[in-house]
This record gives sequence, C-alpha cells and structure tokens, in this order.
Amino acid sequence: MESAAALHRTDLKDVFAANRAAGKIVLSAAARGGVTRRGTVYEHGPLRVRFPNVYDGTLEAVFVNTAGGVAGGDRHDLAMAAGEGAALTVTTAAAEKVYRSLGPDSEIAVKLSAAAGSRLCWLPQETILFDRARLARRIDVDLDRDASLLMAEAVVFGRSAMGERVEEGAFTDCWRVRRGGRLVFAETVRLGGAIAGRLAEPAVAGGAAAIATVLAVPGDEAAVTSVRAQTFCGEVGVSAWNGLAVARLCAKDGASLRRDLCAVIGAFGGTLPRSWLN
Repeated sequence: MESAAALHRTDLKDVFAANRAAGKIVLSAAARGGVTRRGTVYEHGPLRVRFPNVYDGTLEAVFVNTAGGVAGGDRHDLAMAAGEGAALTVTTAAAEKVYRSLGPDSEIAVKLSAAAGSRLCWLPQETILFDRARLARRIDVDLDRDASLLMAEAVVFGRSAMGERVEEGAFTDCWRVRRGGRLVFAETVRLGGAIAGRLAEPAVAGGAAAIATVLAVPGDEAAVTSVRAQTFCGEVGVSAWNGLAVARLCAKDGASLRRDLCAVIGAFGGTLPRSWLN
C-alpha cells in the first residue's frame, strides 16, 4: 500500500495541475471592400481578444490575460492569420508578467501567418520576468512572398523601479520566420541559471536589464538609415540583409527600453497601438 506521504504528494500534483492555466486564441482577419474585418475568433481559458475602434480600414486586436500573469506550468497558444490584402495589428492590453516557478516552465507558442498583399504587425507590450521565472517561448511565422511583417518582442528582467532583479531563472526564445516557404530568419536565445550574472557580461548585455528585438520584412538599408538617425537612451544596433531588417536593443530598465522601442518601430514605418500610449 502507498504511504500517506506518497498519497499526499500525488494529491498536491493533481491540485497543481488542475490550477495551471491553458489559454488559447485563434484569430483571422480578412479584407473586404478595402476594410479589414475579423473572421475567426476563438478564445479559451484566461485569454480574451478585444477590438478597439479603428477608422483607417485596418484591424487592431488587443489580447487580455484575465489571469493577470503567467505562472510555472501555464501554457498559452496564440494563432493569428492575416488574409489576402488584410492589415492586422496585434498587441496586448498591458505588459505580460511571468512569475516565479516552482519547477515547470511557462510555455508560450505563437503562430503568425500573412497571405499575399497583407501586412501583419505583432507588437505586444513588454514581457516582465520575475526572479526565478522560467519561460519557454516559440514564435513561428509563415509569410507569403508579397506579405509584410513588423514584429517586436521586449523582455524586462525585473522591475527596476521596484528594486527587483532576476538573479536566477530560465528564458528560451525561439524565432523561425519563413517567406514563400523558405526559412529566412532563425534564432534562439537561451539564458539560464544565474541570469543577472550573465546579463552583466559585456558580450551579453553589459549590465542592461531590458532587451528587445524588432524585425521588419521587407527591410532594407533605408530602414537602417532611419533607425540610425534616432537618439536613444540605451544601445541599439541595426542591420539589413536578404530583404529583411533587424534591430537589437539593450537598456538599463524597462522605461528606457520602451522609449527606444517606440523610436525603432516608428523608424521601421510602424504605428504604435493605442494601448501603448495609455
């Protein structure tokens, strides 16, 4: 017979599993008469999507996590598709918080697709990691050769204004972008263990506590020149190759990163979602 202690451990695992959040959003947008309108909208778990009024023919979708954050063992699956000729911008109502984990990773899987003649902007607000958080994120993008993409992801390691630091934890971020079925951009970022120590290294972040990447497809030297003409609070590097442009950002805190990120998005020809300006 199982001991009382073993039965207790099993009960705790069941309770833990039953309290994990499994969120899912499936969204498609289609162009009709020069106006982009929502098509499929599916919501599950704590995730919701709202559509503020936009008067320029584009569609803006705002994700809301009613759970107030992401904990260890939670999983979010997000799928967005811009149909032929559609103009879709996806953002979040606030910065996403990833809390301390007792062991399991928090998992986020994002799938983006854009058909011919469409423009898809993936512009969520910052992801804030708390000390001992564990986040595994994967972003897969499938673009038609005649589609355009602007995507930005920012990560803040602890809220500096609150005196917080991410001493330890785990962060994995995997991006795969295909254009016309061909892989054109692939990278994986991994930070684990003593994250504060790794970020302090000159070849990693030089002591910065906030990082971001912005990708524009198509992108060219004109986009690079536009970014380099800006004035930044932190460090920003930008380059273009094979029809895409990428900017990398490092800043001492989330507020400085936000200012720099807004400048880069504008220089890449993007328009900030209204939730960013509230």
